[in-house]
Amino acid sequence: MMLFNHCHAGKHSLVAPPSPASAADPHVLLKAIQPFREPLRKQSLFELGFTAVPFIALWLLIWLALANGYILGFLLTIPAGAFLLRLFLIQHDCGHGAFFRDKKSNDRVGRILGVFTLTPYDYWRRTHAIHHASTGNLDARGVGDVDTLTVAEFLVLNRGRRLMYRIYRNPIVLFGIGPAYQFLLKHRLPFGMMKKGWRPWFSTLGTNVSIAVFVAALTWMMGIKLFLMVHLPITLVAASIGVWLFYIQHQFEGTQWSGGSDWSFHEAALRGSSHYDLPPVLRWFTANIGAHHVHHLASRVPFYRLPEVMRAVQGLDMISRVTIMQSFAAVRLTLWDENKRRLVSFAEAGAALR
Repeated sequence: MMLFNHCHAGKHSLVAPPSPASAADPHVLLKAIQPFREPLRKQSLFELGFTAVPFIALWLLIWLALANGYILGFLLTIPAGAFLLRLFLIQHDCGHGAFFRDKKSNDRVGRILGVFTLTPYDYWRRTHAIHHASTGNLDARGVGDVDTLTVAEFLVLNRGRRLMYRIYRNPIVLFGIGPAYQFLLKHRLPFGMMKKGWRPWFSTLGTNVSIAVFVAALTWMMGIKLFLMVHLPITLVAASIGVWLFYIQHQFEGTQWSGGSDWSFHEAALRGSSHYDLPPVLRWFTANIGAHHVHHLASRVPFYRLPEVMRAVQGLDMISRVTIMQSFAAVRLTLWDENKRRLVSFAEAGAALR
């Protein structure tokens, strides 16, 4: 969701759980997590079917409900959007090579799901890999991130660009307009990779053609108006929840960012990514993506095995933990203060300046 240019300064396995003290060492943790990287094909197929079938059923129910008024259909868009989000997270696992053992199965399923999630699989996979490789690195922001400036960078901007950044970081824009732009418009072209060869173009334009065929078939059956009344709200619900999750995964009180030789991939994965501690139902719908510190440390662990990791490794559940109430408070954190080494609000930055 980069909209702003930066001004940079420069079979289940058993493992012996490490002690809480050693759990703080990402290298020790990584070794303990390794046995859980193996995808279980039957489980993967079950997760895919148990997500896709309810999504299709809800989609059809919304279509039928519109004949009796839009309120019932509108209410059903919320669970339908949640299932669409889960399909996106399965696509996400495919992009990491974590859903199936073989690359062909991952890519095939990922590309098909990309038509429904409006996300070109191969293009997104490349940008997301860059995000993983640069999480928490102040010198490598710009791809696959929520745009975040340091206090120093913000203060050297002119008044107009400060206003633009404030608007961008407004919750209505960040979690409402931004997700719609991201999935409906931005994914239609390989922004950020237009000069990276033909593959990003092939991915985005190929996905666009597949989406056009899918939309044309459904609009021929039900009309464009009815199709938009069904699918557009579902997409917007899924997109907004998805962007919210992505935000909280890296923008929270206690996150760690650094630059230069101070940055470490393993430390950034563990300390710069949150454990968003959600209730079981929400954990299921969000495909355990709340255990994001584990995911960034070992992205090849299938999402359905992340709970195994959390149970097996003592103390892991308390590292970078964010509760739902704490996540709401994180919305005010808009700038990185390099002196305090933490995220601060506009008000805090202004007070420090005065």
